[in-house]
Amino acid sequence: MSELIKEIEAEYADVRNNFPSFGPGDTVNVHYKIKEGNKERIQQFQGTVLQRRNVSSNGETFTVRKISSGIGVERIFPLLSPNIDKVEVLRRGKVRRARLFYLRGRKGKSARIKEKL
Repeated sequence: MSELIKEIEAEYADVRNNFPSFGPGDTVNVHYKIKEGNKERIQQFQGTVLQRRNVSSNGETFTVRKISSGIGVERIFPLLSPNIDKVEVLRRGKVRRARLFYLRGRKGKSARIKEKL
């Protein structure tokens, strides 16, 4: 059974390599395809990556958080979703945690993340 899973995951390894490397604390711009009726358009979701789950597996997801009109909005994206057009890394954040859930309770300057040099 595990051999079958490894074969299937190997097929998607090249798709996973199309995305740039990013992690928690990075500011990313995700271009996501949205279907409205019979039309399709690309919507951008720009924010800070809070976490990456199931790294290096086919079920890998990442959570992005942004502030929209003073309200925090989080969205979970499956990395291998056919609806993700591309992921751009805008800034690299310097953080010491793998999960940045503490940002949920912060506003303004205390929610800033230092930038990597």
